[in-house]
Amino acid sequence: MIEILTFETIIAFIAASIILSFVPGPDNIFVMTQSALKGWKVGFFTTLGLCTGLIGHTFLVAVGVSVIFQTSAIAFTGLKIAGACYLVYLGWLSVKNKELIIGESKEKSTNQSYYITGVIMNLTNPKVALFFLVFLPQFVVVNNGSVTIQIALLGLLFILSALCVFTSIAFLGSFLEKFLKKSKSVSNNINKLAALVYFALAINLFFVSL
Repeated sequence: MIEILTFETIIAFIAASIILSFVPGPDNIFVMTQSALKGWKVGFFTTLGLCTGLIGHTFLVAVGVSVIFQTSAIAFTGLKIAGACYLVYLGWLSVKNKELIIGESKEKSTNQSYYITGVIMNLTNPKVALFFLVFLPQFVVVNNGSVTIQIALLGLLFILSALCVFTSIAFLGSFLEKFLKKSKSVSNNINKLAALVYFALAINLFFVSL
């Protein structure tokens, strides 16, 4: 009986996934920022949202839809604009919310809202779809059965790896929250700092190519 994914493939893929998840990028920077400003729990629910978005990207790669973003400049640019606009919107909310206190929120945001924010941020980033389109097939062996199933399993492994890495980043970010609370100079400008991060992520998404 042919193994769909060999043990060697699984180990190599998980190792690569963990390393790539630690590489500074929009998602892990966003998780770190959320945790530093609002605590570990917010960072964790943001992480769950981001990883849920990865399920969507895995599905798109498995069924071949992600090829559209590789071949259509209009589709790729359109999704980039949507993602960048959403990040700018988050930045605008940070500037607008002048009474934000580290570890708290002027608006009683729920864990669900942070989860949804993570989902939207991930799904509106076409670079993630292209990354999956390039990365996942490298570990597929055509002779080992259904390519679609292999892609789905690899996507699941990547999601689990990213979940572990981003959760650890959220935990580390929560230590920054304690430091920021003690710093009056940082506390007084925390909205500007948060907005700056969101605007920087928007610029990175729209202008920096994969």
